[in-house]
Order: sequence, then structure tokens, then C-alpha cells
Amino acid sequence: MPKSDIIVKMIFDKWNGSIKNWDTLLNELNDETLLKEIVPGKNRGIYLLGHLIAVHDEVMILLDLGQKLYPELYETFLKCADKEIIQIPSASQLREYWSKQCDTLNQKFSKLKTEEWFEKHSAISTDDFAKEPHRNKLNVILTRATHVVYHTGQLMLLK
Repeated sequence: MPKSDIIVKMIFDKWNGSIKNWDTLLNELNDETLLKEIVPGKNRGIYLLGHLIAVHDEVMILLDLGQKLYPELYETFLKCADKEIIQIPSASQLREYWSKQCDTLNQKFSKLKTEEWFEKHSAISTDDFAKEPHRNKLNVILTRATHVVYHTGQLMLLK
């Protein structure tokens, strides 16, 4: 197996493991529990779920995989703090969004060839990418996997 294939596999093992751990924990928590603050005065579990959906919608754009599935969540979960939100989708609705989004991303990821993962993402200029080729599509997956792990740790506090 070529080294580039091994690297892609390693990163996607991390991604898939991170998503699986989040999903396992999310499925252990009921909708009522998601409405609780992680710690007093901080984000609620439902906010973290919406936040991850909004962030992963951005991945669609960064990787040139198509349009966002839920653009209406951008302002609520990426521009506003939890305490600033007036209206929020239900936990059950966000769970459905999350599931559909994960399925969609996996389908789109599976269509990319190994060499495509080493191409630039849409948030970097061609000139900057020439100087920093590590700022590629695969690196987006790695950073987003780490992001999921971070929020899984926070969500764990609701158990």
C-alpha cells in the first residue's frame, strides 16, 4: 500500500473513531439531558450538537463537496453564544440533521481519490498553498476530528 494511502487511512480511522465515540455518547443521552448546561453558565449539550452540525456544514464548502445541508444553523451555532440564542431546533431534529449529515459526508468522502485529499482546500489561496502544502483537504479532516473529540469530552460531563 502506498504511503499516501496509509496516511489517508490513518486520518480517516481517527475521523471515524471520533464520530463513533460522539455518536455512542449522544445516543446514551436523552433529549432532556441535552438541554442541560455542561457546567453552570456554559454551553448546553444541544448547543454542542448544533455547533458540530454547523461546523461540518462548513466542511462541505472547504472541501468543495457541495452546498451546506443546513445553512440556517450557521448564525445560531457559529456566530452566537448559547446564551444569545432565542430559538433553537429541537434535540430530536438536530439528531436527525446530524445523522443525515454524517451519511452525506461519508458518501462524499468515499468518492475522493487519495491524491485529491492532498489538494488545497477552498480557504487557502494557491500562493499560500504552494508555501504550505500541509494545508490540504486531509488536514481539514484531521482538525475536525480533533474538534469532535474536544466536544465529546465536554458532552461526557452530562453523563
